[in-house]
Amino acid sequence: MKPHKLNIKANTYNFFGIRKFKIPAPHFDYICVPYRYNMDKSVEKWINDNLKGRYYIGKSYELDQTKQANNVLKVGFEEAKELSYFTLACPHLKYY
Repeated sequence: MKPHKLNIKANTYNFFGIRKFKIPAPHFDYICVPYRYNMDKSVEKWINDNLKGRYYIGKSYELDQTKQANNVLKVGFEEAKELSYFTLACPHLKYY
Protein backbone atom coordinates (compact mmCIF):
# COMPACT_ATOMS: atom_id res chain seq x y z
CA MET A 1 0.00 0.00 0.00
CA LYS A 2 1.24 3.45 -0.90
CA PRO A 3 1.06 6.17 1.71
CA HIS A 4 -1.35 8.97 0.88
CA LYS A 5 0.14 12.28 -0.13
CA LEU A 6 -1.35 15.32 1.49
CA ASN A 7 -1.62 18.34 -0.75
CA ILE A 8 -1.58 21.01 1.90
CA LYS A 9 -0.59 24.40 0.59
CA ALA A 10 0.75 26.77 3.23
CA ASN A 11 -1.01 30.10 3.56
CA THR A 12 1.52 32.92 3.26
CA TYR A 13 -0.45 35.20 5.59
CA ASN A 14 -0.47 32.54 8.32
CA PHE A 15 3.21 31.83 7.88
CA PHE A 16 4.20 35.46 8.44
CA GLY A 17 1.53 36.05 11.10
CA ILE A 18 -0.24 38.85 9.22
CA ARG A 19 -3.60 37.25 8.46
CA LYS A 20 -5.62 38.63 11.37
CA PHE A 21 -5.69 42.41 11.81
CA LYS A 22 -5.71 43.81 15.34
CA ILE A 23 -7.52 47.03 14.35
CA PRO A 24 -10.21 47.49 11.68
CA ALA A 25 -8.69 48.51 8.35
CA PRO A 26 -10.55 51.17 6.36
CA HIS A 27 -10.40 49.22 3.09
CA PHE A 28 -12.10 46.08 4.47
CA ASP A 29 -15.77 45.17 3.94
CA TYR A 30 -17.59 44.63 7.26
CA ILE A 31 -20.63 42.97 8.75
CA CYS A 32 -21.88 43.44 12.31
CA VAL A 33 -23.76 40.57 13.95
CA PRO A 34 -25.34 40.48 17.42
CA TYR A 35 -22.82 39.17 19.93
CA ARG A 36 -23.49 36.05 21.94
CA TYR A 37 -21.28 34.39 24.52
CA ASN A 38 -18.04 32.99 23.07
CA MET A 39 -19.18 33.65 19.52
CA ASP A 40 -15.94 35.39 18.54
CA LYS A 41 -13.79 32.30 19.11
CA SER A 42 -16.04 29.97 17.16
CA VAL A 43 -16.41 32.42 14.25
CA GLU A 44 -12.64 32.97 14.16
CA LYS A 45 -12.04 29.21 14.06
CA TRP A 46 -14.52 28.88 11.19
CA ILE A 47 -12.77 31.67 9.26
CA ASN A 48 -9.35 30.07 9.75
CA ASP A 49 -10.64 26.68 8.61
CA ASN A 50 -12.65 27.82 5.57
CA LEU A 51 -11.23 31.07 4.20
CA LYS A 52 -7.79 32.14 2.98
CA GLY A 53 -7.63 35.94 2.99
CA ARG A 54 -6.93 38.54 5.65
CA TYR A 55 -9.65 39.47 8.12
CA TYR A 56 -10.56 41.45 11.22
CA ILE A 57 -12.79 40.28 14.05
CA GLY A 58 -13.60 42.24 17.19
CA LYS A 59 -16.30 43.29 19.64
CA SER A 60 -17.94 46.64 19.11
CA TYR A 61 -21.06 48.67 19.90
CA GLU A 62 -23.80 49.64 17.47
CA LEU A 63 -26.84 51.87 17.88
CA ASP A 64 -30.20 50.41 16.91
CA GLN A 65 -33.34 52.29 15.79
CA THR A 66 -34.26 53.16 19.40
CA LYS A 67 -30.81 54.71 20.00
CA GLN A 68 -29.71 51.94 22.38
CA ALA A 69 -26.18 50.58 22.26
CA ASN A 70 -25.90 46.85 21.56
CA ASN A 71 -22.89 44.55 21.68
CA VAL A 72 -22.01 43.35 18.19
CA LEU A 73 -19.28 41.28 16.64
CA LYS A 74 -17.64 43.23 13.82
CA VAL A 75 -16.18 40.96 11.15
CA GLY A 76 -14.37 42.33 8.12
CA PHE A 77 -12.59 40.90 5.11
CA GLU A 78 -10.12 42.33 2.64
CA GLU A 79 -11.90 40.66 -0.27
CA ALA A 80 -15.64 41.21 -0.75
CA LYS A 81 -16.13 37.67 -2.06
CA GLU A 82 -14.95 36.25 1.26
CA LEU A 83 -17.49 38.40 3.11
CA SER A 84 -20.22 37.07 0.81
CA TYR A 85 -19.16 33.48 1.38
CA PHE A 86 -18.94 34.09 5.13
CA THR A 87 -22.48 35.47 5.34
CA LEU A 88 -23.88 32.59 3.29
CA ALA A 89 -21.96 29.63 4.68
CA CYS A 90 -21.01 30.32 8.29
CA PRO A 91 -23.26 28.19 10.52
CA HIS A 92 -22.77 30.51 13.50
CA LEU A 93 -24.76 33.26 11.77
CA LYS A 94 -27.79 31.06 11.25
CA TYR A 95 -29.67 32.18 14.34
CA TYR A 96 -29.09 35.91 14.50
